[in-house]
Amino acid sequence: MELLLGAALFWALLLGSGGQPPADIRYKLPEEQPPNSLVGSLAADQGLPDSGHLYKLEVGAPYLRVDGKTGDIFTTEYPIDRETLKDCRNLFEGDPCFLEFEVSITDLNQNQGPRLIEGRIEVLDVNDNTPQFSSPILNLPIPENTHVGALFPIPIASDRDSGKNGVADYALTAGPDAAALFSLQVAVDQDEKLPQLIVMGNLDREQKDSYDLNIKAVDGGKPPRYSSALLRITITDTNDNAPKFEKLNYEAELPENSPVGHSVLQVKANDSDMGPNGEIEYNLHQASEAVQRLLRIDRTSGVIYVKGLVDREEVSILKFHVVARDKGPATKSSRVPVIINIKDQNDNAPTIEIRGIGLVIHQDGVANISEDMPIGTPVALVQVSDRDEGENAVVTCVVAGDVPFQLRPASESPNDRKRKYFLQTTTLLDYERVKDYRIEIVAVDSGNPALSSTNSLKVQVTDVNDNSPIFSPLLFEVDFAEENQPGDKVLDVTASDADSGTNAELTYSIIVDSATKGLFEINPNTGEVRVRNQLDREHRERYEFHVAAADKGVPSLRGTATVVVRVLDRNDNDPKFMLSGYSFSVLENMPPLSPVGMVTVIDADKGENARIHLSVEPDNGKFVIQNGTGTILSSISFDREKESTYTFRLKAVDGGDPPRSSYVGVTINVLDENDNAPYVTKPSNSTYKYLPPFTSPETRVERVEAEDIDTGPNADLAFSITGGNPHALFRISPTDGEITLVKEFTHKHNGLHRLVVRVSDKGKPARHTTALVHIYVNETNGNVTLVESLVGHSLDTPLDRDIAGDPDYSNPAHRSNILYGSLAGIAGVILVIVIVVVIRHHLQKEAKSGYQAGKKETKDLYAPKQGPKSSKTKKGKKGKAPKPAKPLEEDEEASLQKSLKFNLINDGVNDSPRIHLPLNYPPGSPDLGRHYRSNSPLPSIQLQPQSPSASKKHQAVQDLPATNTFVGTGDNNSTGSDQYSDYSYKANPPKYSNKQLPHRRVTFSTANQAQDLQDPSQHSYYDSGLEESETPSSKSSSGPRIGPLALPEDHYERTTPDGSIGEMEHPENGAVSGADQEKGAGQKRLP
Repeated sequence: MELLLGAALFWALLLGSGGQPPADIRYKLPEEQPPNSLVGSLAADQGLPDSGHLYKLEVGAPYLRVDGKTGDIFTTEYPIDRETLKDCRNLFEGDPCFLEFEVSITDLNQNQGPRLIEGRIEVLDVNDNTPQFSSPILNLPIPENTHVGALFPIPIASDRDSGKNGVADYALTAGPDAAALFSLQVAVDQDEKLPQLIVMGNLDREQKDSYDLNIKAVDGGKPPRYSSALLRITITDTNDNAPKFEKLNYEAELPENSPVGHSVLQVKANDSDMGPNGEIEYNLHQASEAVQRLLRIDRTSGVIYVKGLVDREEVSILKFHVVARDKGPATKSSRVPVIINIKDQNDNAPTIEIRGIGLVIHQDGVANISEDMPIGTPVALVQVSDRDEGENAVVTCVVAGDVPFQLRPASESPNDRKRKYFLQTTTLLDYERVKDYRIEIVAVDSGNPALSSTNSLKVQVTDVNDNSPIFSPLLFEVDFAEENQPGDKVLDVTASDADSGTNAELTYSIIVDSATKGLFEINPNTGEVRVRNQLDREHRERYEFHVAAADKGVPSLRGTATVVVRVLDRNDNDPKFMLSGYSFSVLENMPPLSPVGMVTVIDADKGENARIHLSVEPDNGKFVIQNGTGTILSSISFDREKESTYTFRLKAVDGGDPPRSSYVGVTINVLDENDNAPYVTKPSNSTYKYLPPFTSPETRVERVEAEDIDTGPNADLAFSITGGNPHALFRISPTDGEITLVKEFTHKHNGLHRLVVRVSDKGKPARHTTALVHIYVNETNGNVTLVESLVGHSLDTPLDRDIAGDPDYSNPAHRSNILYGSLAGIAGVILVIVIVVVIRHHLQKEAKSGYQAGKKETKDLYAPKQGPKSSKTKKGKKGKAPKPAKPLEEDEEASLQKSLKFNLINDGVNDSPRIHLPLNYPPGSPDLGRHYRSNSPLPSIQLQPQSPSASKKHQAVQDLPATNTFVGTGDNNSTGSDQYSDYSYKANPPKYSNKQLPHRRVTFSTANQAQDLQDPSQHSYYDSGLEESETPSSKSSSGPRIGPLALPEDHYERTTPDGSIGEMEHPENGAVSGADQEKGAGQKRLP
């Protein structure tokens, strides 16, 4: 049969040289293996070499043998039969069977004691036994009135094998007449297969009273084994009830050595039938050979008695079944399990067995051991066992007398019945003092009364050179200052030897070490240690080496000690910065006390000599340094535009005496942040560039120049046109700001062009500014005043409105009217301003405090009055100068309104409005400065006699103030201008609303407010709105209206510099506006 080897399981480590407990090894081996079958290799399993060791089998014969060199375990000619092994005879189902062994291992190369290895071989069952029924003929009575489906137990078969090799299944073979009446069912009870006969049809005893069937029991082995028996079924008269035990199982204890006839227990069953059907007979069922030998049962009473000598050491437990059968014609039965535990009695004294171990040979009760054996050397293996159990088997084993030997457990395996001890030395043996010892070992169990036994061993000591030189102390430590002179003495080492004569003569030496080779030397006779070279603590501050003292014995013995030399520090090193110079970069605008860098300084010395203090030189208060961390902090906030680089020195001073110092240079580079927006240096927002219409494309027009005081990408500028170029006439270079004409001019391009140029840097986030470039395209450039007025109008026009050429090019018939109307309007406005200023000055003197907000004057010459409104206007007559304004009646106001007509030309939606003013005005024209209001989508323009210089108007488009701009109920598209803010752009916004707007907006200002009352010429007025009756389709969008307009007063509202609205009468229903209730509404602007 093929050899089956299980893997070895290690329960403990091998005994080391210090005498640790041995390992417990388990192997697996199928039973019935042929001789010389390999069980396991101890050398390979324990990781030991296969040479230089002696293996000896201590326990395991005659079934095993061990190869003395390799430690391989083999079977012998004695077969291992699992069913006949002593320790495996009374095992229960599923219990493993073990064969124990012990092997001692002795290292022949080292002078050490043997080690003991204990192991167990699990003997695996093989299918070498056939299942057997208790009888070749099995009788089974069945009553004739049995119901279909009733079950009847069939006597089971037994198999000496276990596990899967035990009984695995049953098969039933029946003839044709019985096959229809009976069938087989195999039940499982606690892993035991129980065959049961099933009645499949009605039984008739008068027709046939017996049936013969064949039942076969098959085990689970490979190949399977089986046996058969004749199952004879007898049909009996009715027996309704089977006996029933009072308990499901019975268990009892039986003391060993109980006398024959001793009553163990009684089983009892009851049967409800009457007569013979109720009479019960008891029998032992499935009883082993030991049960049948030791016990018997009274067939009538069910009492179990002792039949033979009970010895627990042979059998510790009896397990069987008792069957109760009635005596009816159709016998019924039941069974119950019974377990009897044999209780131990202390009837065995401990047994002491002393045998040699390893290389220690015992002969005639004498063991020889050399005196140089170390403490704990095993001299013998002592095995103490007690066949009892429990407390009776707990044995105490001691060495009697005052001898240098003791017992140490040889195994950690918990086995109270069999304990193994090493008899080992407790001290070093000295032949010169004691030459032999008589060792007596006493073992006492824990029974009551206790039993004991003794055994003895004689140990003889052999003499050797067993004392090694010993240093005192074993560790020498010394402090030695650096910068010494070669040959200086370090220390003296001494050792002693307990031996005498030549064995005590010592020679000193230094054990060679690569780290200290050649650095120290020792006198071989005195042990004086000197240094050969100069020591440097910074190179190495601790030296450790070993010295040895050897005697002159044979063989020579040697002792060692450790020498530690600690090198003391001197202040011989300057502080050292890790770099020869430091350069740090920091961002500008960092807050004070921000870290700007960190330096690292080291000192190769130690203690106070290495304690470093850092300082800044020169100490100008701009920087400080943290001692301990080396962090440089700024005491200032950096501004790169003011100072971009800082340089200073750091000084490092150690704490030595005298101190040492060093310096290092530090450079701080301030990095730029994008904290400055670009600014335009050329051109000014209020200047313009003249171009004739015949200018050819690719002509350089203008160059926008800008600067940014930042550096790097923060100062890299990009130029772009963001507005005012709807016809794509111009382009700008994104890098140098060069504006170039792209297309040829046409007639509609004549006029003022305002390019909105955005200058952005490349910082993150980017900053930008906006510049206005005015380009005037015309045949001539003679009317400078007109161009400047257009540029002034552009400065107050929102940036999202394109100013690009002539918006009225599609209506050439009105150009002349626009020109004449503009000139006349300008003259009329100037005249009206003078009149209005005089009248206001006169009224202010009368009222002393001037015009009061919210207070309506009783004699206000220009107060709006209710009356019929006319949507028609007439052209004023040329050549007449306007007269001073007088109070008007309703018919005069209506006639004045009719006397003034505007010639408005309706251009495209995208063109700017141009207003033609009348050349003369009728007498009694109203004060436009007080009554003018606007619904124009264009913002107000302030015309002042003195225009600001180019430098002051450089950012006029951002700086135009909203002061003096008075807003009525005009359109929703008008936008103001906030200082330094960009306008939001709208694509082609509508110029006017489709609905009629009943109000206007008027803006006036004075160039010098202090002379406002004295100099009426300093006033200026501007109107860019529509009348209430006008529609966008009937008016021109060519430009602003400037000058007095003869419109009814109720079309205007009074406004103040703070933007509040005075009293007003609505032109449609005459109701007083809610602004009348606001205190201060309608107040005149004071200088």
